Amino acid sequence: MHEYIEKILRARVYDVAIETPLDKAPILSKRLKNTIYLKREDLQPVFSFKLRGAYNKIIQLSDEEKAKGVITSSAGNHAQGVALSAKRLKIKALIVMPKTTPEIKVKSVEEKGAEIILFGNSYDEAYEYAKQIAVERQLTFVHPYDDPEVIAGQGTIAMEILRQHNEAIEAIFVPVGGGGLIAGIATYVKFVRPDVKIIGVEPDDADCLNRALKANRRTTIKQVGLFADGVAVKKIGKETFRLARKYVDEVITVNTDEICAAIKDIFDDTRSIAEPAGALAVAGLKKYVEQKGITKKHLIAIESGANINFDRLRYVGERTQVGERREILLAVRIPEQAGSFLKFCLLLGERSITEFNYRYFDEHQAQIFVGVSSNGVDADRANLITLLEEHDFAVTDMTDNNVAKEHIRYMVGGHSPQPLQECLFSLEFPERPKALLKFLKTIGSQWNISLFHYRNHGAAFGKVLMGLQIPKAEKKSFKEMLGTLGFIYQEETKNPAYKIFAGGKE
Repeated sequence: MHEYIEKILRARVYDVAIETPLDKAPILSKRLKNTIYLKREDLQPVFSFKLRGAYNKIIQLSDEEKAKGVITSSAGNHAQGVALSAKRLKIKALIVMPKTTPEIKVKSVEEKGAEIILFGNSYDEAYEYAKQIAVERQLTFVHPYDDPEVIAGQGTIAMEILRQHNEAIEAIFVPVGGGGLIAGIATYVKFVRPDVKIIGVEPDDADCLNRALKANRRTTIKQVGLFADGVAVKKIGKETFRLARKYVDEVITVNTDEICAAIKDIFDDTRSIAEPAGALAVAGLKKYVEQKGITKKHLIAIESGANINFDRLRYVGERTQVGERREILLAVRIPEQAGSFLKFCLLLGERSITEFNYRYFDEHQAQIFVGVSSNGVDADRANLITLLEEHDFAVTDMTDNNVAKEHIRYMVGGHSPQPLQECLFSLEFPERPKALLKFLKTIGSQWNISLFHYRNHGAAFGKVLMGLQIPKAEKKSFKEMLGTLGFIYQEETKNPAYKIFAGGKE
């Protein structure tokens, strides 16, 4: 610990980085009944904290190493930190970035004069390729997180927080990818203020630290979610895990809807738009307050970055209402007769209808997909469902059904008029030029596609809902084929949203 404290105190970060403000979030504080502060790392010159660790590492290289140049792999923010640091120090930089990296981050690195290679569909693939090139070209590899000097550079954030806030702090919430940020912050805070809790926050589909702590060893996630691309890491770093295991108190995982709601919370208080990874800490903070029921405490969240593609905001906006529990999504079966819809609307009372989808099915009943406003309290949803059921409306809750939220609500056509022997799968794959075409070519013509819905989620990842006519004897081979593609997939044949609104005749 003492070695790291010395490294943090001696870190060279302020040649390029700034001491960022610790801003109170008044709206969030009032709503959560605690005093909430945001450490504004989104205000750095590269709109991310990553500049600190990158520069601290590079400035300490030998003259010979600087002359040969540096290389790194990154999904974007570390790449910008390395590129700007190299430019400031007038040395060559080569950045290997996954093909899934948002365009805004690629362009930012280009503008800083670094050479870029786009390789692989994940950080891990880009990392292995960068390590190979480093050996071939004799370049110094600047690790995004698993390096003592990088960790020390990120640890300067903790030094600033404790200097800026002298009052009691209940907890500091830190986003976790490879672990460099939380390792640096936790080590410094536990030395100076051991009473302050350090809580890591990860997406529930990229929780490498959470899994490692539970297993008491580093584990590899087979497929990581791509929404929060800045923390899409399959395996926590070796050195960062060693430090996290000693000094991190707890890890909280959050889902995509909760991250989107946190992006809006940050915007409401600061008028800045955080990237998904940048809003992780706020999402975890909110969940912690709800779970612990605490009030009148001082809580700090690291707003770690703001490099978000503008076209991703559409998706964020769509998911925010559900993430805030301000929208309830329901499938409701109503009698196919005059007055049924009026009766249904009267039961909603003062609630606003945010969405209404209906298609005639037969002369006896109709299925509607409806979104209605909510006050954000869990009991509100249960009370509405109970009210509708008491008036003989059959209700299926779709609020937490991803197939319903991401596909069914946008689809037209309804049920198939004949039996199909249809199997339904949801798939997620890295988005890149002609990705959908390549995917369809891989599927080939062996199985007939009977349903298909595709959405581009802001150029970061594509999501497909696909129905195929697959004989039972061939389902195993189909799943094996999907496995070889490396895509995240799940069978959805029994999903209630599909059965109600899009399934074929039994």
